[in-house]
Amino acid sequence: MKQKQGRFEGWYYKHQANGTSLALIPGRAAGGAFVQVVTDSQACNISYPLSHFHKGELLRVGGSTFSSSGVTLDIRRPELTLTGEIKYTGITPIRGDVMGLFRFVPMECRHGVISMKHRLSGTVALNGETLDFSGGIGYIESDSGRSFPTKYTWVHCNDFDRDCSVMVSVARIPFCGLRFWGCVCVVWLNGREYRLATYRGVKILRCERGVIELAQGKYRLSVTAEPREGLALPAPDSGAMSRVIRENLSCPARFRFTEGERVLFDGKSDHASYEWVT
Repeated sequence: MKQKQGRFEGWYYKHQANGTSLALIPGRAAGGAFVQVVTDSQACNISYPLSHFHKGELLRVGGSTFSSSGVTLDIRRPELTLTGEIKYTGITPIRGDVMGLFRFVPMECRHGVISMKHRLSGTVALNGETLDFSGGIGYIESDSGRSFPTKYTWVHCNDFDRDCSVMVSVARIPFCGLRFWGCVCVVWLNGREYRLATYRGVKILRCERGVIELAQGKYRLSVTAEPREGLALPAPDSGAMSRVIRENLSCPARFRFTEGERVLFDGKSDHASYEWVT
């Protein structure tokens, strides 16, 4: 498959069950294809020739496949082995494109949400250790474009004792020679989707390491996280995976979502995923 010069594509498949977390990031960029494998304690980037990347009904990188129905893994390298299958049921897409009207505007990075939550079944073997994700919960998103934003924060969590999934991304966006702070956020709660976004008038009240506060009309969301240093991951810059970011795949966080004086959700989790890039 011919690679568009200076562009990348990547998908983020997150799996959590019984205190175990596994993220898989398949994609392509200048120089070839890749699958990043991330756990709470390690991150590994597996490189492939671009000819080993195929995008169709299934996304295939090397011997592994990825889709909204699940993943089948066959990675056998000296630095890492990962084999097995995880199936998905109850995929929960959002309404429309999370980018809103910005999907029609040339952007350095386009964000997508494929499933806010779904159930998992199956096991994988990671470096000889069996990880059972049956009964767990997953999340899928995507990114494409030229580069990740120079500054951004991102958080996702759906590991709560209530039916809730929250994704927030706040980033410094270049546009027509200027830069502004943009935000997309989805709160999926008890079967209802709430959207907070720049194109809907959201106000970023606070955004610093470990803290995000948003307000939009009568809605307000606050996130407080306790991130560690995080694991190093390659990230795109001008289409090449030449930048390094750090991600906490699983860290403590609290999410509080209100409508006026009414508290819609106030929950804590030890398994929120978090990135803070400055």
